[in-house]
Amino acid sequence: MTDQKLTRDNAVSTDTAVMRALKKIRVPATQRNRELGLLIFAIAVYGAALVLVQLGVNGTIESGFLTLASIPAVLALVMHVVLRLRARDADPFVLPIATVLTGIGIAMIYRIDLAVRLEGWDATSNRQIAWAAIALVAALAVVIFVRNYRVLFRYTYLSGLIGILLLLLPFVPGLGTEQNADVWVSLGFVSFQPGELAKICLAIFFAGYLVRTRESLTSTGTRFLFMTWPRARELGPLLIIWLVSLGIIVLQRDLGTGLLIFGMFVAMLYVATGKTSWVLIGVVLAATGAFLASRVLPYVNGRFANWLDAFNPEVVNRDGGSYQLVQGIFGLSHGGLFGTGLGQGRPYITPLSQSDYIVPSLGEELGLVGLFAILALYMVFASRGIRIGLAGQDDFGKLLATGFSFTIALQVFIMVGGVTRVIPLTGLTTPFLAAGGSSLVANWIIVAFLLRISDAVRSRPRVVIG
Repeated sequence: MTDQKLTRDNAVSTDTAVMRALKKIRVPATQRNRELGLLIFAIAVYGAALVLVQLGVNGTIESGFLTLASIPAVLALVMHVVLRLRARDADPFVLPIATVLTGIGIAMIYRIDLAVRLEGWDATSNRQIAWAAIALVAALAVVIFVRNYRVLFRYTYLSGLIGILLLLLPFVPGLGTEQNADVWVSLGFVSFQPGELAKICLAIFFAGYLVRTRESLTSTGTRFLFMTWPRARELGPLLIIWLVSLGIIVLQRDLGTGLLIFGMFVAMLYVATGKTSWVLIGVVLAATGAFLASRVLPYVNGRFANWLDAFNPEVVNRDGGSYQLVQGIFGLSHGGLFGTGLGQGRPYITPLSQSDYIVPSLGEELGLVGLFAILALYMVFASRGIRIGLAGQDDFGKLLATGFSFTIALQVFIMVGGVTRVIPLTGLTTPFLAAGGSSLVANWIIVAFLLRISDAVRSRPRVVIG
């Protein structure tokens, strides 16, 4: 009887262990299967957009370009397989959204290349496909080799130093290029914006620094207007980042990057402390900096003049005037509610329609409905990133995921707001969509970090740093 009882107990124990193992296997598989379905749909949208562009412009389908354009899609599927093996609990929505946005951007850039008859390496779409492949390879490297993102916490101050050095790189003799803003570096065979990579390093620095100093920043302050305001000595870090942002605006003539870095720090500071007063102080400092820059710096003053009086013929026709902005707005108006259809509009009339003004280009051919769908994708992407951060108990991961997500959301707001005349136009690129290798590589690295953090949050939710 005893032996039979032990046998039954062992059988029950074995069944329980098997059920637990199956449960562990089944849940991640569900996430990855969901991701695979969405990824296939994203690739289908990408391919359909390319085919519609070819039919709309040429009336025929060119298989050669479709084969070349399939490289990013194949790499996205490779990343899905890697996630099944290395990060089975990763968020299932981040990769498909980034893939479809990148694909839509390539399709619109290709449409503009066909209109202006650019071919080979001169075609921006071919270069964008190459950069997309490089970006996906970089993201794969992060997913494979950065198994535990928490090790970045050890390199908090090193990341800050690297971020500052990257911002200063355009001033190195022989590396900087002659552009409207001192943000480009040329290595002879390729040019890139080090500021795009700098925002990743600075996000790591901000997260690590705020974890270390959160207790002093959240200490009791003065209670006023239903909020707790920090003491004067606690304003030091915010003022330093504000001055750094102003330095970027003054020295590099780059209003967008300065606003982006300062906004990212304020958002992470709010998440770290939970004090609304920090946000209000940050808004006041940002508004003060923008006002001072508009009064002192001619190029910033020109941006504000173009924004306030865009349709004035004198402003439209002068050098550096609002011609580009007005053309983009007319393109959006021409698109109407449902758009002209891919390949049927005239987005190429607007200068830089494949980069700075890719949103009006898409709005003209996809219409308000299509543009809202794209903005909804950005909204879901940012919300998933913020959810990844807030779901975990790891303070460093929480700040890092929130900072990355807010950076993407703020960059979209700055660009869409600029081309629609909600705010003055700056020199940033629309994430994933616009032509530009530096931005594409940096944003896909952010995708990889979000996937890594989400996997860690679900598989090891109780590990805490700080």
